[in-house]
Amino acid sequence: MSYVSGFSAAVPQANRKTYVDYARVAADYFRANGALRVVECWEEDVPDGKVTSFPMAVKRQNGEAILFSWIEWPDRATAHACFEKMGKEPLFDPATNPMPFDGQRMIWGGFEMVLDV
Repeated sequence: MSYVSGFSAAVPQANRKTYVDYARVAADYFRANGALRVVECWEEDVPDGKVTSFPMAVKRQNGEAILFSWIEWPDRATAHACFEKMGKEPLFDPATNPMPFDGQRMIWGGFEMVLDV
C-alpha cells in the first residue's frame, strides 16, 4: 500500500487565497517529485475540544482556520527523497517565500496506509 504524509495547521482566514496559491505551487512540486495525490482541506466544521482537538493541536487563535491536508506517495522512500530535496529548493526558502501561516504550529507525520476502501 501507499505511504501518506499528513499535515494540519492554523492559517489566518485572511490568508486563504494566499495559502491556496502557495499550496498549488507545492502540489505541483510534490507531483513532479513522485506524489500520487495531494489533497488540501479548509476548515468547515472543526469543533473545539475539551481534552484534544484539531484547534488544540495547532493552537488555533481567533481569526484562524484549520487546514488538514495529505499527500499520497508510492512509498516512504519517495516521500523522504522529495522532502529532502525540497529543503534545498529556493522556491520554498522561508526567507524569500514565507509560508502564509505559522509553521511552528503545524503538526505532521508519515503514515503507512493499512486500509483503503
